[in-house]
Amino acid sequence: MATRSETALPRGGHGFGKRLAAIGLLAVAALALQSLSSWSSAHALMINESESLPNWAFLVEAGRFPSRGEYVIFNPGRDPLVRKYFGEHPSPFAKIAYGIPGDVVSREGNDVLVNGQRVARLKPLTRRGDALAPGPVGIIPRGCVFAGTDHKDGFDSRYAAISFVCGNRIAGVGRPIL
Repeated sequence: MATRSETALPRGGHGFGKRLAAIGLLAVAALALQSLSSWSSAHALMINESESLPNWAFLVEAGRFPSRGEYVIFNPGRDPLVRKYFGEHPSPFAKIAYGIPGDVVSREGNDVLVNGQRVARLKPLTRRGDALAPGPVGIIPRGCVFAGTDHKDGFDSRYAAISFVCGNRIAGVGRPIL
């Protein structure tokens, strides 16, 4: 027959403490996984295949509108020239938000200016000989950016095929990591 002391918890309740610690650890792990899941739903890694930017890897924060000078990640659209060079379902582009809503885009000859500052130069033809139509000028509308690069062969808002990048074409903001 067991005595009362043989069936009781060990002195100091160590078994209970270990269970409480395990439950606490599980709760912390669940919160960490939830936070990681939340973070990963708003972030992605992007590999830049273009030579128009010096960086080849970006951490993308989805759903954030870029400020001037930040990298904007966007869908290049469905213009025939975009489809010809990048396919029916092109990968997102990464460019610099040279202009934001309210800024003024203008041209002086082949120079493209934002608020009077030269940001790019127009070319008449692609490297393969297709005509490049100049992009929009005027005030950048609300919800749009002028996305560009100073690379001589950059394919960006300086051309009509890309134009201002607006609304749901903007995937988010990129931070160069490599």
